[in-house]
Amino acid sequence: MVSIEDVARRAGVSTATVSRALSGNGRVSAAAHQKVTEAATALDYVVSSSASSLASGRTKNVGLMVPYLTRWFFTSVVEGAQQALMRHGYDVTLYNLSGSVAERESVFDVFLQRQRIDGIITVSLKLSGTEVERLHAFGKPVVGVGGPIDGVRTLTLDDDAVSSIATSHLLALGHTRIAHIGGSEDFDLEFHIPTNRRHGYEMALRNAGITPRPEYFSTADFTIEGGYHAAKQLLGSPLERPTAIFASSDEMAIGCILAARDLGLVVPRDISIIGIDGHELSEFFGLTTVAQYPEKQGAHAVKILMNLLVPGKHPEIPENTPLGYDLVVRSSTSRPPE
Repeated sequence: MVSIEDVARRAGVSTATVSRALSGNGRVSAAAHQKVTEAATALDYVVSSSASSLASGRTKNVGLMVPYLTRWFFTSVVEGAQQALMRHGYDVTLYNLSGSVAERESVFDVFLQRQRIDGIITVSLKLSGTEVERLHAFGKPVVGVGGPIDGVRTLTLDDDAVSSIATSHLLALGHTRIAHIGGSEDFDLEFHIPTNRRHGYEMALRNAGITPRPEYFSTADFTIEGGYHAAKQLLGSPLERPTAIFASSDEMAIGCILAARDLGLVVPRDISIIGIDGHELSEFFGLTTVAQYPEKQGAHAVKILMNLLVPGKHPEIPENTPLGYDLVVRSSTSRPPE
């Protein structure tokens, strides 16, 4: 088996230089780094994770905390983070907090105390004061995606602005009877995203001189099925039917498209529909959406974490960094029917 001493002899450097070059910890000249890399490649040398951990005090492992694994958005953030971490030579430990209260507490009381991770990325989680204290007591860097956490570097999406853009797009097309499908009360627990998106929708209407109508608001669970049933209620009502629907997620918006078709309505001739996310199926359904690029969010969180783990090695990223988004117009929205 090839040892670090073998690599050092072939490269003509010390074992300490080999360790710094291959681990990325510490300063090594470009010339020395090239010699070590070439020697390690020629000898098929693989860094021992246990030895590296003992030498650096790091496990090269990052914990990812998510509220659900059955939602496209969360798995997309995880995928983006995992790929970025792999490029940095890190493994991932995934913590799914959708279980019982006891299971969630065990993550903070037991799993994190084992200290087998170098840092944590939380995705769209509203942490209690006690949980935040435990994270800080853990003594490892933490990065949040999807909302503010006290004392934690975070990436945040302006849900008010995103919803306002979606609603304003419908208003610009000439719609005045615009319905909204938001999140149910259960889904308002994490950073109040449904409340913020409803606020942005209503603010855009009021700015256009339109009073929001309570009968044009319905809730669902951020799934295609949930959006389908909510749209059936909105579009099948004997009251004056809306000419457009803004759904708080693309999956719910896709459910709206399917419900409209089942009711014999043509999208967008009879009803315009817009969502939020940039879901991988949105293009297939011709869905107009405000894309928020979840995979990029995961990769961006890793950039911040790497900067916290190795200060000065990576470019500084501002605290509470706003996330980017874009209006993507497709065939599901048009001018209202005459």
